[in-house]
Amino acid sequence: MKHRIVVLGAGYAGAYVAGTLARQLSPADTEITVVNAVPDFVQRMRLHQLAAGRDVEAPKLVDVFAGTGIRLRVARVTVVDPERQTVAVADDGGGGELGYDTLVYALGSHGAARAVPGAAEHAFDIAARPSALRLRERLDSMDSMISPSGRGDGGRVVVVGDGLTGIETATEIAESRPGLSVALVARGELGARLSAGARSHLRQACDRLGITVLEHTSVEAVEATRVLCADGTALASGATVWAAGFAVSPIAAVAGLEVTGDGQIVVDRTMRSVSHLNVYAVGDSAYAIGDNGRPMPMSCASAGLIGRQAVEAIVGRLTGRAIANTRLIYTLNHISLGRRDGILQMIGDEGQAKPKYLSGRKVARVKAGILAMSLWATSHPTFGMPGRKRHLAGGPRTRPTATVADTAAQQATHLTP
Repeated sequence: MKHRIVVLGAGYAGAYVAGTLARQLSPADTEITVVNAVPDFVQRMRLHQLAAGRDVEAPKLVDVFAGTGIRLRVARVTVVDPERQTVAVADDGGGGELGYDTLVYALGSHGAARAVPGAAEHAFDIAARPSALRLRERLDSMDSMISPSGRGDGGRVVVVGDGLTGIETATEIAESRPGLSVALVARGELGARLSAGARSHLRQACDRLGITVLEHTSVEAVEATRVLCADGTALASGATVWAAGFAVSPIAAVAGLEVTGDGQIVVDRTMRSVSHLNVYAVGDSAYAIGDNGRPMPMSCASAGLIGRQAVEAIVGRLTGRAIANTRLIYTLNHISLGRRDGILQMIGDEGQAKPKYLSGRKVARVKAGILAMSLWATSHPTFGMPGRKRHLAGGPRTRPTATVADTAAQQATHLTP
């Protein structure tokens, strides 16, 4: 029988890993199955643009994986059983069960569970395409009420959270829908994780776009038509966008995999679960330590590095080759400020912003190019496929084995506070 590789999730990380494994491993020895809850590839880095009104392509996964040899199962993952090495899924046909020899867990993250009263009921998020489209519908209805007098007459949009997602969402909406007023609620100083120069540029951009910034402000409750702040301020809101963090699915924790308190799967340097040797985690689902000794942040840039390391490890172990270490260095934040402006912030070895940054229209063009390149690469997962692929060492049903080095690395991981 062939060695069964099952990839859970077809976001940036999952699609990349599945495609790269298909490029490198012989189909005579392996079969690769991708399980995804929706039939489309979601450009998550562009969901704020979709919500604001831009057309954002969502390629069909059946087309993405056509001709690659990768099997696609459109279904929702319900249970992972690492002891039986099975995955239970649910779909319109009632679901079923998939067996695996190697599992790649790439289920990503979603909008954080909102403990603030009323946020779950009344706020929108842009962590998934359906929720971004619901926000777009609300913004459309608000736009339809704009009077001819101009900017800000259509009501207020309140964006809660001044991380990268919150900043990109607020600036995109403000630029794309000038008839709406936009407020950005920041728990601390606006752009606190940026350098002084980049913070100054961000503030100028918000001023230019007419965004009201409320710094050092905590949200206490969200209602249908307003946001209540801890200092007693009540902000009228026709649409509240919750961008104050992301969370991962509890499936890994329920399965008994070793996870962090937030539910991310604890992995070793090769992205293999420290508790289950034939399970790998990539993307936002992985708690991976970078080369600076700090956890890799949830981001597309991290997903690419983590995914590359997982591929190196899976291919190396299955084919008996040495495993190369991918550099796990998070070097920059690339932030869109609408279509014609942006910030590229350099990040130092300790995870802190360097004084150096770039900004302006050229940065926005580079970011647009990165987004286009990411879509193209995902839509062509086996581009450059070699004519001769690697066979598994010891036969198709080779299972990952723990070497002395692996065991020592895992023990060190368990000892790390």
